[in-house]
Amino acid sequence: MDSARVVLDEADIARAIRRIAHEIVEKAKGPEALLLLGIPTRGVFLAQRIADAITAIEGVQVPCGALDITLYRDDLRLRTVRALESTSIPTSGVDGLTIVLVDDVLFSGRTIRAALDALNDLGRPAAVRLAVLVDRGHRELPIRPDYVGKNLPTSLVENVRVLLAEVDGADSVEINGGGS
Repeated sequence: MDSARVVLDEADIARAIRRIAHEIVEKAKGPEALLLLGIPTRGVFLAQRIADAITAIEGVQVPCGALDITLYRDDLRLRTVRALESTSIPTSGVDGLTIVLVDDVLFSGRTIRAALDALNDLGRPAAVRLAVLVDRGHRELPIRPDYVGKNLPTSLVENVRVLLAEVDGADSVEINGGGS
């Protein structure tokens, strides 16, 4: 079995989050009309870290929530039954805001398509952006992230695994399965 190769460590992830936070604020021309929505599981924790970084930069608390996409997936019949995650958005809703969807890894683009469908049921944002910690390529849909922590070209047989302290006890991004 192939051993995992660490491609981002804790410090690399922290730097990527700070950079993404700066880019989000710059593109939005300030934090006032932003809402970060993480896609469970790790996207929720990444969204909170980005929101905290924006607060540290701007001194303004950016609202942060979670967007469950389970029922919007196009592969429900192909996967084992899975519990629904929670969707949490501010009581003011999403209308008129710039929504930044946050996920850990962008691969085929199908998760983001499901997130866009779920978001559509919640209201009409002014704009929707996408922030990912890792973009590994191999898109099946025409989806491109606006903010990327690390572009990580991979083969289809490789697996990218994001570990976060909130879930896994440590921060890192690993690749395995490609052989030597």
